[in-house]
Amino acid sequence: MPLHPTVPKPKRFSKTRKALRRTLALGLVAGGLLAASAQAKADPRLVIFDDDGFSIAQWMIIKAPNVRVLGITTVTGDVWQKEATNDALRGVEVAGRADIPVVPGATYPFLNSEKLTDRWEALYGKLIWKGVWMKKWVEKTEQPLPYYHGPDVVPDLPYGNPVKKPETERAADFLIRMVHQYPGQVSIIATGPMTNIALAQTLDPEFASLAKELVYMGGGLNPRQTRPGVVAHQFAREFLNSPRREFNFRLDPESASAALRAPWKHIVMVPADPSTDTELTPEFLKKLEATGTPVGHVMKWHLSGFPLWDEIAASVWLDPSIITEKQDLFVDVNSQFGPGYGDVVSWTPGYEPGLGERKNEVVLRINVPKLEKQILDLIGSPQAPVSGHPLP
Repeated sequence: MPLHPTVPKPKRFSKTRKALRRTLALGLVAGGLLAASAQAKADPRLVIFDDDGFSIAQWMIIKAPNVRVLGITTVTGDVWQKEATNDALRGVEVAGRADIPVVPGATYPFLNSEKLTDRWEALYGKLIWKGVWMKKWVEKTEQPLPYYHGPDVVPDLPYGNPVKKPETERAADFLIRMVHQYPGQVSIIATGPMTNIALAQTLDPEFASLAKELVYMGGGLNPRQTRPGVVAHQFAREFLNSPRREFNFRLDPESASAALRAPWKHIVMVPADPSTDTELTPEFLKKLEATGTPVGHVMKWHLSGFPLWDEIAASVWLDPSIITEKQDLFVDVNSQFGPGYGDVVSWTPGYEPGLGERKNEVVLRINVPKLEKQILDLIGSPQAPVSGHPLP
């Protein structure tokens, strides 16, 4: 029964109502925080993987928990774009994720070419690795010579060709569309030449600013020789005299410079430096194969002796605690045709010329055992059955 308006409310009742309101308010705040926390845990991290050939790194990202791969975009680098696309199509099938779009990208660099590279070598010396333009090794090495062919040749894969077809959309358009669809949420991991990234920024000046971040493998600062007897030391030979030169940048320096000058919110650079402490050994490949998963099964066809370049970039994005040493630097790429063509140019903050360079979080060293454990755990994690042709 309501109290008479002229009768004052009992103090105890008034205090009780105030306490009740405070309790309800606190409960609503706490409930909101819990809901927000639960939502944050439930929302997957969005990522696009831009690469020049399917690798263990892409399987790591695909099989990682709480990650949604929006697509894989392909570019020419270690192999031609069509071959990289074929690899990626079969790669998502093997992972049981044929739902992931594979989007073809650029076939040629902005300006660089095979003839220009031949001319550069005649003037300034031999390159150790030239990707699709590689005809022979300069000196004896453990790895076989890659199959030299043109951009339209797609070699058969030893573990079966894909049934899945690539998207008809171009990689640059796909990248632009995704950052507009999910503004501020999309991470881009680039582990090949940056042609697609530069094209997207050229077509849409808002592209980089709408992405969450760019994590890339490319460039070098001062990579060190690995311990004696490790096969991967072969890939550190060129750094003895040319520590700033690295293949991803060297194939398309103009694109790398354009991409790195774009207005990203956050940039993580994974140069060659930490890779010289790593190696995909035959023993490690056997461990991956022993996981018994379809992805592990494919490891019997994987070549050993290579550093874990792309895998470091994937790992750093998945778990930054793997980094043991890093530094903030402003980074650009030398695009002048001369002896330093494609080399990294860097400055500590305050020394940069201020001509559009962006600050990079540069990964210098990593916890190698932690990286190897992460790869094993992810490759060995459960997955959907293989799509397309069964594995031989």
